Amino acid sequence: MEMPNICILRDIYKLIRDFEVQFQQKYGLCLNEGMLLCTLKDKQYTSGEIAELLGLTCSNTSKIIKACETKGLILRALGKDDKRQMYFKISDAGLTKLTEIRCESDSINELLTEIKK
Repeated sequence: MEMPNICILRDIYKLIRDFEVQFQQKYGLCLNEGMLLCTLKDKQYTSGEIAELLGLTCSNTSKIIKACETKGLILRALGKDDKRQMYFKISDAGLTKLTEIRCESDSINELLTEIKK
């Protein structure tokens, strides 16, 4: 008997949740903080742009930004043309953390393999 799609989604959700717990224990970041670092690795963005890119609410995005700022992983920068506009960019510590995460990509590959099953 074929498994209903909702059961497959439940299994995928559980795999991702378990991965996030391990990710947080290993790197001291939640998955959204890790995704924020990936988003900022090559370019700076406003909080609204970050929210859109990560698919998060503005409120949740603000919390993620604040957490990463507190950890010294991202920096604020004023807009060049409009000083009222705030941009966020990755810090040197953030780049170091992102490199650390990339070196451990085997666990992400394992997760993707499990999801494909």
